[in-house]
Amino acid sequence: MSLRMLMLAGLLAVMPISCGTATAQEAGTETADPDAPGHSRGEQLRTQAAESAIPDIRTDLSTLPFPVRKMRELLLEAARSGDIEKLRPYIGEGNDKTILSFGGLQQDPITFLKEASGDGEGYEILAILIDLLETGFVRIEADTENELYVWPYFYSIPIDKLTPQQSVEMYRVLTHGDYEEMKDFGAYVFYRVGITPQGRWRFFVAGD
Repeated sequence: MSLRMLMLAGLLAVMPISCGTATAQEAGTETADPDAPGHSRGEQLRTQAAESAIPDIRTDLSTLPFPVRKMRELLLEAARSGDIEKLRPYIGEGNDKTILSFGGLQQDPITFLKEASGDGEGYEILAILIDLLETGFVRIEADTENELYVWPYFYSIPIDKLTPQQSVEMYRVLTHGDYEEMKDFGAYVFYRVGITPQGRWRFFVAGD
């Protein structure tokens, strides 16, 4: 899927709430209350993070709440297996699915991810997920009911304001062509991953 198509599609819809996807607790770990109420949309998440005087950018995984750290590990394990079906338990079902599209999803989520992947099997999407989760992350809306941990952290920084070190990390995820398009658009609009403090995989979306 081209970056321009992602940006156009993302402008058409609001991100719905997802509060019942699989959690680290449901995968056999100890967590707090799995219900994470609140409403969010892509534009609000980025704007609120960008408006913070100092975005809470982190690279130390030990600072993550245990449920968040565990869900990240589970997603990486599934992605590295090469079998996209292994993401299904963490996506959930019905109205509680992980958000994969701003416009809502009418088809099977794994089928959707395969179709979004350039190879048709989901390998590209799995590689993107790994690359994102291996970057630093940002904590947004801290100490509120909408608190989230989002990868990559440069989602929270104006795309043309990255430091040289941050730019190198960005190029692990984007091509220079992608970067130039995003500069023209005015925001990072490639894939990002959000996990709630309770360990829910809230979203894996691209667009704006």
